[in-house]
Amino acid sequence: MSKYESSFSIKLWSVNDQPREKLRDSGKNALSDAELLAILIGSGNRDESAVALCQRVFASANNNLNALGKQSIKQLMSFKGIGEAKAISIIAALELGRRHRSEAALNTYKITSSESVFELLQPIIGALPHEEFWIIYLNNSNKVIQKQQLSKGGITGTLVDVRLVLKNALEVGATALILAHNHPSGTLKPSEADRLITNKLKKAGENLDIKVLDHLIITEKSYFSFADENQL
Repeated sequence: MSKYESSFSIKLWSVNDQPREKLRDSGKNALSDAELLAILIGSGNRDESAVALCQRVFASANNNLNALGKQSIKQLMSFKGIGEAKAISIIAALELGRRHRSEAALNTYKITSSESVFELLQPIIGALPHEEFWIIYLNNSNKVIQKQQLSKGGITGTLVDVRLVLKNALEVGATALILAHNHPSGTLKPSEADRLITNKLKKAGENLDIKVLDHLIITEKSYFSFADENQL
């Protein structure tokens, strides 16, 4: 076997650099993010193992999974040893992780604070480059019945159909709503349009005994709550 082939083969790495075996023998929690990613891509390049390559990939995203999840196929392919298939595998794995976190939260979720709303929706809309408006439908125990994307717009704004919101609330038996949208710009200051739609939905819901409990503006790392700021 040539030197090129031996550096490529996972089987010939040192025991400490074999993530598959480490997972098998020590469990998944024993592996770093880079080691888990290395299992996905399987091989590195002529000069480095899959683990070393993945460590460099993570370093380029400041060792942050959310930041890595925003990289495109083209950006990932800029690393020697990562072709299109590997780049797609990385993106798919990170998206599965994001969806798992979201579904796990929804299945057991009871809204107890604005922070719990942020934890539910941040993985979905916190890092988007465009604006989306979401509604959380709650029962009378403040448990989540459904979360729904109402609209998707450009970076400057999105449209909200009040009738559609209340129609769906009646269909699912919701007694309360929480509004949420993201600001791709990162600003947490509500706009006049944000205030108007909040008041419009609140007044419309009152006629049907459906309460609007809060409206959150969500960014990648933080949020603004109308209820917490006594602006609802």
